[in-house]
Amino acid sequence: MPPETPSPDPEFRIAVLTSAARATERDKDAMFNYFRKELDWGGRKLVLETGKIARQADGAVLVSYGDTIVLCTAVGARTAKPGQDFFPLTVNYQEKTFAAGKIPGGFFKREGRPTEKEVLTSRLIDRPIRPLFPKGFRNEVQVIATVLSHDLENDPDVVAMVGCSAALTLSGIPFFGPVAAARVGVIDGAYVLNPTAAQLANSTLDLVMAGTIEGVLMVESEAQELPEDVMLGAVNFGHAAFQPVIQAIIELAEVAAKEPWALPEKSDEEKALAARVDALARAGITAAYKEPLKQVRQELVSAAKKAANAELTAEGLEADKAKGLFKELEADIVRNAILDTGLRIDGRDTKTVRPIVAEVGVLPRAHGSALFTRGETQALCVATLGTGQDEQIIDALEGEYREHFMLHYNFPPYSVGEAGRMGSPGRREIGHGKLAWRALHPLLPAKDKFPYTMRVVSEITESNGSSSMATVCGTSLALMDAGVPLKRPVAGIAMGLIKEDRGFAVLSDILGDEDFLGDMDFKVAGTEVGVTSLQMDIKITSITPAIMEVALGQARDGRMHILGEMARALVGARDDVAATAPRITIITVPKEKIREVIGTGGKVIREIVEQTGCKIDIDDDGTIKIASADADKTQAAIDKIRGIVAEPEIGVVYLGKVVKTADFGAFVNFLGSRDGLVHISELQQGRVNKTTDVVNVGDAVRVKVLGFDDRGKVKLSMRVVDQATGEDISDKVGPKGGRDEGGREGRGRERHSESAAE
Repeated sequence: MPPETPSPDPEFRIAVLTSAARATERDKDAMFNYFRKELDWGGRKLVLETGKIARQADGAVLVSYGDTIVLCTAVGARTAKPGQDFFPLTVNYQEKTFAAGKIPGGFFKREGRPTEKEVLTSRLIDRPIRPLFPKGFRNEVQVIATVLSHDLENDPDVVAMVGCSAALTLSGIPFFGPVAAARVGVIDGAYVLNPTAAQLANSTLDLVMAGTIEGVLMVESEAQELPEDVMLGAVNFGHAAFQPVIQAIIELAEVAAKEPWALPEKSDEEKALAARVDALARAGITAAYKEPLKQVRQELVSAAKKAANAELTAEGLEADKAKGLFKELEADIVRNAILDTGLRIDGRDTKTVRPIVAEVGVLPRAHGSALFTRGETQALCVATLGTGQDEQIIDALEGEYREHFMLHYNFPPYSVGEAGRMGSPGRREIGHGKLAWRALHPLLPAKDKFPYTMRVVSEITESNGSSSMATVCGTSLALMDAGVPLKRPVAGIAMGLIKEDRGFAVLSDILGDEDFLGDMDFKVAGTEVGVTSLQMDIKITSITPAIMEVALGQARDGRMHILGEMARALVGARDDVAATAPRITIITVPKEKIREVIGTGGKVIREIVEQTGCKIDIDDDGTIKIASADADKTQAAIDKIRGIVAEPEIGVVYLGKVVKTADFGAFVNFLGSRDGLVHISELQQGRVNKTTDVVNVGDAVRVKVLGFDDRGKVKLSMRVVDQATGEDISDKVGPKGGRDEGGREGRGRERHSESAAE
């Protein structure tokens, strides 16, 4: 036999394990080009890691904030597709349900089409990074942010924005970043950086912003009617707060960034083509932009381009390469005309709002409707009121919840005079609808005071600038027309910016062309008291606080003007909901009675719904909401429910129905689903030989409650009630007589067997 192996020394075992662990770390170092940067930010640790996961992407960063973790990647094509005349940037934010320890719902049990939250966050990431790619860069770039872990405290949206900026900065793709992002709240009058979900519930502001070292690029917010100076202070607070994050990304890039791509410079041929386009088209496009009507102006611009292209082709130049050059020429003409003259395309100065016409009640069968027209932009907004059964059920990483206010924005192609494909709403439509939702949400009545589910659909029937703000105005009017008691009317206005080295101009109520050719889309919605929503997108590297202050002040003046024009149609909510809307009546019952109202398997409540045609919602606290456009049906449902939960009172006369007969008496259903026994001796005055000589199943009878037996069963009497009038005649009748349960004659004997009664 081989010699016995001695037991290893414990200290030696520890040494071996430690050595193995060190070897593993050396293997990791050899396998991964791993770098890490961490900092304390807003009271939590922010960690940026790269080199370990998704190594084949051009840039990949794993970002952790608390226990929320997002993997962000960036990949770019090395060459642009031939003939590409736009920058094909795609941003996809996706939430994996395993991040919150959940399994997806539905039949397939896997993540499906993007949720509204995913679409909105994809837009949040796209908006600040898009302006930072070089002008003329046409290579395809795809940025993907995947939520791997969610601690249900720190929203992944800001984490994803930071991670995507870092991934692009490390990738080598031409990107003039980095950018950083932050969430700002206002709690007890103080600004709070990156408030948790619990803190946000007590905040009067939910503002997400992004920017560079120099300034702000993007703002998205919902506010509780805050003053303009508070909003501006929040933006400045956030900009200062995310500077350490930008510095951390720069420091990570210094050790981990890939070699930057070489940017192609314009060739002599391209420069010559640009000069020729300018010479051929400037006069025609300049004349076209003096035409105030959009469609006529578009036709003139198109004719000028067509003529220039024909001349280019005749000269042997590549007209297909001139598409982007025409846009640059249009921008130069429009922007300099505004700075030189102070007048805009349609002849307005920089502060004037286009003519407004507001109408309400335009659809006779709608619960509320409004047609809001501002210049060549028009929104038809229709409000519909429903019950709790119409609430939207949303399954989010944070858990399932119900939404009782929905706002859906639609942008059909005819609104801009085009023939296009109709389909499901795109990212832009979802984003514009959510912006308007944020503007109205702070003004909605409390759910316990106005228990309706509200849906507004905004159909953009004409568009020439700021259809989302027209939606805000139209939705406010439609809700008030439906009788929704908004605290105050809400209006919105879109501001633009022309910024050159020689100066800048802030434009109120921008046109579509001014949005397309300008440097900023700054949308402000609110009431006469303050701001409820602010959205800003910048097409240049950033703007200064001074420009933002001018824009906010000018926007307030424009908002006050629009509110005045809206007041011509409706100054406040109507006194009652529309006649076509369901009336919701709220009653309460004891919590212990809820089971009786619902019944076994929901049998009782289903019968009430079928018999009355009402919609009925029952809450766990005993609150019952009954909805119907017919007041009689509502009352019938209330009576049935009251009957179920009511307790019989001794000495009270009730109307009932005979549901069963027996030798010893009749069982009468007299109070909702409650039954009682009329003993044979209590059927009528005098002797009764047989129960069915007096009553039969289905008969309507009047009964008086005499009392309760030792099991709580109700004892009833018919003989002491005038069956014709319902009058209590107990003081007029003589002593009772009849037979007991054994058929023996007797007086005043009311005993009956337990089994027989049952």
